[in-house]
Amino acid sequence: MSNIILLGPPGAGKGTQARLLTEGRGMEQLSTGDMLRAARTSGTEMGKKVAAVMDRGELVTDEIVIGLIAERLRDGSTGGFIFDGFPRTLAQADALGELLKRSGTDLDAVIEIRVDDKALEDRITGRFTCGNCGEVYHDRTKPTDKAGICDACGSTDLRRRPDDTAEALRTRMLAYYRDTSPLIGYYYHAGDLFVVDGLAEIPKVAASIAAILDQAGSS
Repeated sequence: MSNIILLGPPGAGKGTQARLLTEGRGMEQLSTGDMLRAARTSGTEMGKKVAAVMDRGELVTDEIVIGLIAERLRDGSTGGFIFDGFPRTLAQADALGELLKRSGTDLDAVIEIRVDDKALEDRITGRFTCGNCGEVYHDRTKPTDKAGICDACGSTDLRRRPDDTAEALRTRMLAYYRDTSPLIGYYYHAGDLFVVDGLAEIPKVAASIAAILDQAGSS
């Protein structure tokens, strides 16, 4: 069982690798966005707090997010947890560390999926997906066999995300580096940081992450 944080800019492949870990190792992905949406409709005391804050149009406090994570940690996971979207600040990193300590568990690895900015721009601005089956394509590296038709299901519902533009990506990357750079230094100093090449093929990235987790589990 391992508890990890996945770091990486938009389009680095965190979601894909998290899905592979949940399928292959039975890990549970803790997405703060998903947890907040679920809590809002849960009817629990914590859920009522979340709903009240969100209905007022305010940002959910670190205290509430930590409370939601604490609930999930109490429920447990046979394969461990993948923290997705949290922590985003040094204060949140400290709070998560204290929470894990109180829960009698550890953070085994912080894995940075590192990519070259220019290559990432090419990856993101060229990608499109099938709205019917979710198959992912790319203008240059993985076009459809027939223009406008999904190879997998034959659908013509091929879509591009409206924010998959060079300008939007630069804005998102600036926010990522501004918010995440301190975390990279924080976890590097703690000896928890590992780096994998996010531009490698998906199976190679998955194998690199698996090797890190196996190493962490045996140490």
